[in-house]
Amino acid sequence: MNDQIRISEPERRQLDEDGFLVLRDFVEPELLIKLRLRINYLFARLGDEAGAEFKKEPQTDRLANLVDDDEVFREVIAMPRLLACVEHVLGPEFKLSSLNARSARPNSDWVQPLHCDMGALPDEKGHSVCNIVWMLDDFTDENGATRCIPGSHHRGRLPQDVLSDPIAQHPEEILITGRAGTVAVMNAHLWHGGTANRTDQPRLAMHSFYCRRDLPQQQYQKRLLRPEVQENLSPYLRRLLALDDPLNDELSSRFSGRSGFLQQ
Repeated sequence: MNDQIRISEPERRQLDEDGFLVLRDFVEPELLIKLRLRINYLFARLGDEAGAEFKKEPQTDRLANLVDDDEVFREVIAMPRLLACVEHVLGPEFKLSSLNARSARPNSDWVQPLHCDMGALPDEKGHSVCNIVWMLDDFTDENGATRCIPGSHHRGRLPQDVLSDPIAQHPEEILITGRAGTVAVMNAHLWHGGTANRTDQPRLAMHSFYCRRDLPQQQYQKRLLRPEVQENLSPYLRRLLALDDPLNDELSSRFSGRSGFLQQ
């Protein structure tokens, strides 16, 4: 899908071995401000309806279907360097599965169980899910940074099938931290989850989630995007969103909405 941008050998090796890659200060300051302002505006405008297209999560504010809202979101899902990372994880045949925002509320005790996105495991074709975490606020040890188990994408098991308590701290877990503007690319078969935000300020992130083309989208884009938005998309974005893909229509109309840890 991306013939121009290549990622470096150390970056490829880290994605292969550890299952994640941290790109520090990736987001330009102007874009960071635009994303934060637009997302906070949507939270204020939508209120209790925010994120109604997806499932509710305890002590967490969510937005879903962001591609439909604003041009800035259609820009970020197609950034060449990030798509080069996704292609390294998934191969050339992938699509956007969902674009969500997640704000961990302050003074919380909610910890996501360790999970693999969409409850997916690698199969005979290889890896099938890749998640990009956009740190729109600083991610620190105290405010709900993502935890992960490096290398766990190679285990071929879901954490809930192995661990007696996927919510408990794991002896091998590390926190993925960084200042606002950092982006973390994760092979989403990696065991991972959000931690509790023990500070008095919310912690905001955006998640651009991609899957292989033979899987259903987490959120069926063709159904969610307004007709006027779809009509004005470039051919490249239409393909990335799988808007003209009969296989995606068949899969996503029946199986979208999956999560690795929320109730189906």
